[in-house]
Amino acid sequence: MSDPSRETRRLTEFSHGAGCACKLAPGLLADVLTTLAPPNAPELLVGTETGDDAAVWRLDADRALVASTDFFTPLVDDARTWGRIAAQNAASDIYAMGGRPLFALNLVAWPSSELPTSLLAEVLAGGSEIAAEGGFAVVGGHSVDDPEPKYGLAVVGEVHPDRVLTNRGLREGDALVLTKPLGIGITTTAIKAGVAPDELVERAVASMTASNAAAARAAVAAGATGCTDVTGFGLLGHLMKMAAASGVDAVVDVAAVPVLPGVRELAESGILPGGSRRNRDWVAPNVDAGGFGELDVLLLADAQTSGGLLFGADPERARAAVAELAAAGVSAAVIGEVRAGTGRITLR
Repeated sequence: MSDPSRETRRLTEFSHGAGCACKLAPGLLADVLTTLAPPNAPELLVGTETGDDAAVWRLDADRALVASTDFFTPLVDDARTWGRIAAQNAASDIYAMGGRPLFALNLVAWPSSELPTSLLAEVLAGGSEIAAEGGFAVVGGHSVDDPEPKYGLAVVGEVHPDRVLTNRGLREGDALVLTKPLGIGITTTAIKAGVAPDELVERAVASMTASNAAAARAAVAAGATGCTDVTGFGLLGHLMKMAAASGVDAVVDVAAVPVLPGVRELAESGILPGGSRRNRDWVAPNVDAGGFGELDVLLLADAQTSGGLLFGADPERARAAVAELAAAGVSAAVIGEVRAGTGRITLR
């Protein structure tokens, strides 16, 4: 006989952290990566040196492969929705490099004695839906039995070797564009605690399942060379990595940064993921908060899942990109600028 408890337990009960907020702390990860020797191959256009979103391997003068992987624990209780979010999040790394996904492999960890495989089938169906919507295919994968469920994709895409976007491509004078609102980490923490308002959950899910393909096309059309997607290290963490890799400083107009409605109130009530606090501690030496309070900084450091793209472009072309994306239903904004410098961020 089946165990009814296996059918009724919430997926988020199994998560020690929500979505990309369950990443290793950025400082800890950086320490580990410094022990690895970077690969040396002439075909490798983008490797591990600057912690970019994906690897890029040149095939010939006109073609390069882009490869990345991403997976995480449940951040919502609906299995198919979790699968959709995880798949969109994984594909985002390809878009962040200016590429398009070709195919993907499932990555699955599943507590088979605790959760029914019918629920896993829903997760995989959600991932396949996103792939079909994005014009790529999911072709197999790998699974392990694990006390904590995890799901994601390994994604392979393509890009022209001369049009690769990287996190070291910011240029002095660029305007900074962000293509999705912040607040996902706080929202998913509230979901896990059972206190997230329904309207906020709907907005957050809509944001996380929205593709970054249009944003990537807009970035390339605007002449961007520097781009990343904003995920587990938060806006400040990913921007700090970009600024340091590019050898520039960044200025963020705090009031211009889009945040999901209701998120600030949740943060004020104490709903904050541990990953966001770790991000805040990590970026602290390189962020001049000016007159902004700790809550403002924590919101900018909030650990995102399937967040938007962050790219730099000539100011006029950046504004045109934002207008073009708005016409396509993408909520983008110019949130700051790039100055000469050495990797610091100033809030104004």
